[in-house]
Amino acid sequence: MDPDAGRKMSQELTIRTAGQDDLPSLLALYKHLHPDDETISPAVASNILAQFLRYPGSAIFLGLRDDAVVTTCTLIVIPNLTRGGAPYGLIENVVTDARHSQHGYGKVILKAAISAAWHHDCYKVMLLTGSKNPATLRFYQDVGFEQSKTGFQARRIPLREA
Repeated sequence: MDPDAGRKMSQELTIRTAGQDDLPSLLALYKHLHPDDETISPAVASNILAQFLRYPGSAIFLGLRDDAVVTTCTLIVIPNLTRGGAPYGLIENVVTDARHSQHGYGKVILKAAISAAWHHDCYKVMLLTGSKNPATLRFYQDVGFEQSKTGFQARRIPLREA
């Protein structure tokens, strides 16, 4: 692999955090993650984003290519009373537009979120995936995640089909 490939890729992709003006693009991108989800109204989405943005350190990261949102992930920084008071991070809603997959954009956006978590003194960053696809698991390992814990969840909404 070309040693400058990662640098070139990150130069092609602009990373920034989402704001209210990004909602239409963000909601369209989320359709790639959960195509059958009910669409929420712009007013409800705006209120949810405003609430989310009040969580210190938390952000929805956007990766833009030619001013189009092509990848995203969400970082939630969670206050903590253990580990000397160091918070921890949770990453959710990792998605890349299918037309832009296999370019490494997902790795770039995840690395930006992890870097932000370290900046906010998180002692760890976690994510869960329902995928059993070896390529997906390798993708997360390539970014620096290790499969070292057992995850459990209680759900109100049924699992989506893989």
